[in-house]
Order: sequence, then C-alpha cells, then structure tokens
Amino acid sequence: MENLTSLAPSEVSAARSLSPPVASALERLEASFRGRISTGEAIRLQHANTLTSLPAEPPDAVIWPETTAEVAEIVACASAFAVPIIAFGAGSSLEGHVNAPRGGIAVDFGKMNRVLEIRPDDLDCTVEAGVTRHGLNTELRSTGLFFPVDPGAEFATIGGMAATRASGTTTVRYGSMRDNVIISPPSWPLARWCAPPAAPVNRQPAMI
Repeated sequence: MENLTSLAPSEVSAARSLSPPVASALERLEASFRGRISTGEAIRLQHANTLTSLPAEPPDAVIWPETTAEVAEIVACASAFAVPIIAFGAGSSLEGHVNAPRGGIAVDFGKMNRVLEIRPDDLDCTVEAGVTRHGLNTELRSTGLFFPVDPGAEFATIGGMAATRASGTTTVRYGSMRDNVIISPPSWPLARWCAPPAAPVNRQPAMI
C-alpha cells in the first residue's frame, strides 16, 4: 500500500496531482497518521462506489482513524482547508454515497471496530462506528441479546447502517436504524444502541 509517509511534503501534491487544499491537509495530517494515509490508486478505487450504475468516483486519499480524537482532528483539518470528507464503513450500501465527485479524503472506520460496553440489564450497548453487524451479534450472543436490523449485508458496519438509516427483513417487527440508535456523537466514532430480544430463541434485541 502506498502512503504519504514516504513522501516529502513538497512531493505530496506532485505524486497524485492533488489540489493544493488536499495536499496541504494531508501534509498536516501526516505526522499524526503515519502509515495510515494512502493515495494509491487501487486503495482509492476500493473506497469509491462500485455497486450501482453510477461511475466510481474515488477520493484523493484514504485515512484510517483509530480514536474519537483522531476523527475530530481529521474533521477539523478538512474544515480548515475546505476539503470534502467521506465516511466509509464496509462499502456494502447501494446508495452511492461513498463516491467522491469533488475528491477529498475518505475516512475509513475499519480500525474503529470495538464493542466498548454491553449493558444486558438496560438492553443496550456502546460501540464504535466500524463494528460490523456480524461482530456485534457475536459479542451479544452470550448475553441473550441480538442486534435486530438486517440490511442483508452481514458485514455492514453499524456506522454505515446508521448513516443510511438501514432497514431490512426485520424492520416491521424491530424498526430501522432510526429506531435502534439512542445516541450518536457529532463525530460518530461511538454509538449507543438499544437491543431487542432475539427471536426465535428468546433473546432480546439490544439498542445502540
């Protein structure tokens, strides 16, 4: 994977023909995200829409935060240089919203995949945005709870599902993501979700 840490600041814009604002933003972020920024073509194309009739429009770069503070740093830097940012979960949605028609930076939440707390008595839990539906249900299995929203993509992330207000075959009984998310902070690294009982084995759904 090609990343910007191998480039001197003066070489960043020339390497990928980046616009001056994007190049400046990446130079500022480089110190904090060493080894976690990529401008490689293959990586960028993986973070563009490929599941609809819309053409893929890749971002200028991809960055992988690991904490809430890092997400806030990316957002503040992008805002300072007026650079678009695109949140990326698993890329399994059909809305085409991960495309970057104006370039910018894709923020991949794949490293923010921790289930931080499960509260069985409250029927809820706190997770990071990159936790997958499959991963959350694996963690919940021993508590008798389950995450009920099923968009048909087992490895869709909770953050992406919240962003698209995902629904599916269980929505009539348990509601969509709008009905299952209690709190999502402004930068969306964490979410609190309410859990329902898992049918058909007498397990309760949990909420975020």
